[in-house]
Amino acid sequence: MTTTTLQPSDNGSQVAEQPHARVGLALVRLTIGAMFVWVFFENLGKGLYTPSGYAGLIQDYIDNGHAPAVWKSIMAFAAAHASMAAPLQGFTEISLGVLLILGLFTRPVAFVAFAYLASLWVSEWGTAWIWELLVPVLASLSLVVGGAGRTWGVDSILARRRPSALWW
Repeated sequence: MTTTTLQPSDNGSQVAEQPHARVGLALVRLTIGAMFVWVFFENLGKGLYTPSGYAGLIQDYIDNGHAPAVWKSIMAFAAAHASMAAPLQGFTEISLGVLLILGLFTRPVAFVAFAYLASLWVSEWGTAWIWELLVPVLASLSLVVGGAGRTWGVDSILARRRPSALWW
């Protein structure tokens, strides 16, 4: 027999405490964070954060992908400015990974991860299996909705002071 404990929600109403759901979201957060860290080091080893490596990858997406023309023009702009875009992408990937693993500012970080992964997903249309990035895209969105940093994360400490803040 299980018992349900009611806890105050962010808006003051009572909600059922769901520890298994919170642990599940924390596991998803740690997995997505580890994925970003892994990809950072993989791309670093492949030279994809250098201007030529980055521009070559983006040009491959433009030449072989099925992204909309307007998106391909955005990718072409990024490739033309690879000396800035390549290190920015590397910084973004490692930062998202570390912040998700720490569970720090999880909601906004997960939203950036969602948008970033969605942009990669569109960029890779026709060059990769469609579900390859769609699953992490939607998993990142679930982290935004679920406040996944409040379990096993720094956000749990910050939430004690300001439980209704959307940052965590």
